[in-house]
Amino acid sequence: MPRCKKKRCCRRLNEEKIFKPISIPLKELEIVELELDEFEAIRLCDLEGKNQIEAGEIMEISRGTVQRLLKSGRKKIVYALLHSYGLKIKDNYQKEEQKK
Repeated sequence: MPRCKKKRCCRRLNEEKIFKPISIPLKELEIVELELDEFEAIRLCDLEGKNQIEAGEIMEISRGTVQRLLKSGRKKIVYALLHSYGLKIKDNYQKEEQKK
C-alpha cells in the first residue's frame, strides 16, 4: 500500500485555474488536472531558474521528488496542449482547509 502524500510547501492559488483552447466551449472539453505541487515545481525550476536541489529545499521535499513532479507536470501540460484539452491547476490544500 502506498504511503500518504507528504504535505509540500507550495505557493497557494486564490482559486482553481482552468486554461482552455479558444474555439471549444469548456463543457465540451476533457480536462487534464495539474496538481499544485507539480505546478510549483515547474514554476520554481522553469520560471525562476532554480535547480532541482534548490526547488526541493524550498518545497521541503527531496530532489528526486522534484524530478518526478517536473516529469509528470510537464507531461500533463504537453498532453493537454497537443490534444486540445483543458488544463486545470488543482489546489488540493484549499479543499482540505475548507473541510476544517
